[in-house]
Amino acid sequence: MTAKATKGRRLIGGRSIRWDAARAASAYADGWWVRETLADALARAAEQTPDRVVIVDGDRQVDCAGLKREAEALARALLARAAPGDAISFMLPNWCEAAVVYLGATLAGMVAHPILPSLRARELLHMLPDLGSRMIFIPETLRNHDYAAMLARVRADLDPAPEVVVVRGEAQGHTAYDDLLRERHDVDLPRLDPDAVQMALYTSGTTGAPKGVMHSHNSIRALVRQLGEHWLVAPGDRFLVASPISHIGGSIYAFEFPLLLHTQAVLMERWNPDEAVDLIQRHGCTHMAGATPFLESLLEAARRKNTRLPTLKVFICGGAAVPPLLVREASEHFENAVVTRVYGSTEVPVITVGVLDPDDAAHAADTDGRPGVAEVRLAEHPAARPGEGEVLARGPQMLVGYVNPADEAAVFDADGFYRTGDIGRWVDDDYLVISGRAKDIIIRKGENISPKEVEDVLLEHPDIVEAAVVGLPDPDTGERAWAVLVTKEGVRHDVASVGAWLAGQEVAAFKHPEAVVQWDALPRNATGKVLKHEIRTALLSASGGC
Repeated sequence: MTAKATKGRRLIGGRSIRWDAARAASAYADGWWVRETLADALARAAEQTPDRVVIVDGDRQVDCAGLKREAEALARALLARAAPGDAISFMLPNWCEAAVVYLGATLAGMVAHPILPSLRARELLHMLPDLGSRMIFIPETLRNHDYAAMLARVRADLDPAPEVVVVRGEAQGHTAYDDLLRERHDVDLPRLDPDAVQMALYTSGTTGAPKGVMHSHNSIRALVRQLGEHWLVAPGDRFLVASPISHIGGSIYAFEFPLLLHTQAVLMERWNPDEAVDLIQRHGCTHMAGATPFLESLLEAARRKNTRLPTLKVFICGGAAVPPLLVREASEHFENAVVTRVYGSTEVPVITVGVLDPDDAAHAADTDGRPGVAEVRLAEHPAARPGEGEVLARGPQMLVGYVNPADEAAVFDADGFYRTGDIGRWVDDDYLVISGRAKDIIIRKGENISPKEVEDVLLEHPDIVEAAVVGLPDPDTGERAWAVLVTKEGVRHDVASVGAWLAGQEVAAFKHPEAVVQWDALPRNATGKVLKHEIRTALLSASGGC
């Protein structure tokens, strides 16, 4: 692959990334960025510890040698169809095949693109052509949804259309995963550039359409090194991976940690707290990370089963508001574990690494922790109260750009800091607390929902004149999405009818509003902007403060 540098950007393998030569040199000098890639780590692991089990998926155990063998076979099949720099998508649950796809794409010098299985055709029709995906790996069916049929519809609307590969099921006219692995191609694997894009993930933004976040081999490597240093990770530790592997967190715990930090990933296809307790006990899991609902339900299940999960030494909680009382109760119950809050985003993962000192339970519960390798600034913002500011962050683990460079226009400041859109304050100088959001995002069960994206689809309904989607606090999910509608005279809508419309437009179910109300008009300011703070206040008052 050739690399061409331009002012503020660099072209590697056909992908334009943000580039600051001085900061890159510093990251290399400090060891956060290195010249080798995950491909080198896989080769070394297969040679030195071929029988070490790196992934557990139900009854299946994958060792280093087997993972390398399958990933190389897949990489050669990919290179027979696409070129280094192309994108390979996979819409899989937490299955061991996802690790093979991720590593196969990596060995082929391609961009791995994990997709949440809960997304639907509407999102795929945006992401796949946006990224230029050449292939997509899917289950045949999962949780009563026919992915093979959905992708047939998606392919019909795309030109060029990606090849569809079906994992664990009948191919239904697509390519079968097992057949792909059995192919034999005399293709050399490329030499990888650690500054090239390794992974792209789409995240909901305030402007409606999801934005593709690009990470390089080195930005991911810096993230993994940071977590290895701060999260008490030792060789032989076992991570229970319940977070989706299509999130930045789940992906590194399942795909990167086992090779770079010599851990083992115990995969959960679907969250079940009682099963999680059993898996932690059966495999001696030492680490887990997840959003607030994961910690709440794990604690409840452990209490029901009368276990304190003694092998668990770290639980990292983030992705949504984390009640301090929950952290305290979990820390007290899990006798050998440190439970802490962290903060970050897909763009700058793990900005704060939490508080892992067992003697500092107060900061672990009441703050989002100290920054790790990231630099953090608080900038003035109209939504900030005295002593607060918008959180700006940069570091060697930050994104190398968006798939569409135009999306970067208002995201970075003059010094290259990423504007998170979150409001925060410092506690005791070193500890960050996220106190609110300046951007219009709903976080439900750790998933980001763009209200504008949902509003845009609602406004396509012939009977809906105006629509506003807002989030209100919810003790179980973090936030509950409310849709406030203005409709044509005589037309009434409820949760069921709104959900049916969104489902018909193939909008993922987790984005559907959980409450629907109808008003005569939406409150607006003099320039016509909808005043969502007034909507939230009115809904909170009407619902008794929910």
